[in-house]
Amino acid sequence: MNAARMAAMRYLLQRDGFALDVDVAIPLAGITGIFGPSGAGKTTLLRCIAGLERPATGRLVVAGETWQDGTRFRAVQERAIGYVFQEPRLFEHLDVRGNIEYGWRRRGNGRAQDVERIVALLGLERLLGRNAAELSGGEAQRVAIARALLRSPELVLMDEPLASLDRARRDEILPFLDRLHAESNVPILYVSHTIDEICRLCDHLLVMDAGRVVAEGELQSVLVRTDLPLMAGEDAGSVVECRVSGYDETDELLRLETSGGELLVPGKPRQTGTALRLRIRANDISICRARPEASTILNILPAVVDAIQPGEGSSGLVRLALGDDRVVARVTRRSIRELSLAPGDRVFAQIKSVAMRSRAER
Repeated sequence: MNAARMAAMRYLLQRDGFALDVDVAIPLAGITGIFGPSGAGKTTLLRCIAGLERPATGRLVVAGETWQDGTRFRAVQERAIGYVFQEPRLFEHLDVRGNIEYGWRRRGNGRAQDVERIVALLGLERLLGRNAAELSGGEAQRVAIARALLRSPELVLMDEPLASLDRARRDEILPFLDRLHAESNVPILYVSHTIDEICRLCDHLLVMDAGRVVAEGELQSVLVRTDLPLMAGEDAGSVVECRVSGYDETDELLRLETSGGELLVPGKPRQTGTALRLRIRANDISICRARPEASTILNILPAVVDAIQPGEGSSGLVRLALGDDRVVARVTRRSIRELSLAPGDRVFAQIKSVAMRSRAER
């Protein structure tokens, strides 16, 4: 990819019991997820990018412009970055309008239209006069995101912005992050240790462990890496892009067209042609040699075994090709043996359930 559309970073940082050693380039488009266990170095990497880790040595080039190398170090306030922390960190003496305009006024090159657009994007119109201390956790985090966006950043860093919220508040804010993804052109680095968030929001993925990037690339290609222990846990799965092809009013089922065939999914009517992203967990796919004559599972698609990772316990992962898509199924090692599964075999994938989200076109 063109260097003008990339952020290239090389960082070394040594601390007692921890070392960060990262050399990677990410696209300056969409949302790049940074995933890994606690202590993997995800937050430390964001802090390096923001200029908050002065002991770190390295190089950072954003859109062809050097922000840091052996001879220069752009100060935190001089980096065109918006930072959203786990906690909103709002100014409690200011109302919502005062908080979101703070970043805009400090930047000095904003327009009133920008404020109106971001306020509408994040659904803050009715909150502008409210005191920051009166907001719910989800509302406060939306204000923090608005403030970061109004700094006119070249890059937004989000450090587990939903981690401090309960499930209800997370569900409240996720649709606004979907809208942000669809309607904003500002690239985002999104740190999370929750793979469902990553699958819902991100386009590109870095996987970190013990201070290093162990995998990176387009989201789906990393998710179906059966050789990565971090991708093979209980949350293993894949994402599939599809479009709405119709609606069965009798049974209230959406018809979704994928490259591997049609899926039927419970849901409300959506406009034909609407782009959706499906999250399919490995635990929700089973494999059979022949198509079942009768089954309660609606979605049974022809597939080809692409790869097999036996695993260390009783189960393993089987990667399947469904048309142009790849999905992973978790099956017992005994089943792999008794079905004599091998790469290239033609089988049928039974898909028990999927999670959907809108996939607005840019």
